[in-house]
Amino acid sequence: MIDRSSKDLLGTMRNSILAWWLPLGAMLVAIPLGDGVKTVIWVAALAWMGGACVANSRRCGRVHCRYTGPFLLAMILPVLGHGSGLLSLGEQGWLWLGLTTGLGMAVIWWLSERMLGQYR
Repeated sequence: MIDRSSKDLLGTMRNSILAWWLPLGAMLVAIPLGDGVKTVIWVAALAWMGGACVANSRRCGRVHCRYTGPFLLAMILPVLGHGSGLLSLGEQGWLWLGLTTGLGMAVIWWLSERMLGQYR
């Protein structure tokens, strides 16, 4: 049997930090910034994390990455819409986007791996 965990980017702290924790940190640091700068940072972070998830899913078959990657990439659209003013999410729009992203990732991770296992 193939040990898929040896190819998992989540397998080392260094890779986890580079692929997910640094971009998440950048999103948090960007919260007080203006909409334009925040939009650029959030889009870059979501693209980076989503791309890392898609790559990790292909690399090792990590189940939640199969779903979390596309979710993070899809979150770019409402972030772009709100950040550009084309989509009005109200005064708390950034909060809602952040909560949707964070909770969405957590729920997808938890549910997918509980239902389908860690690797496929």
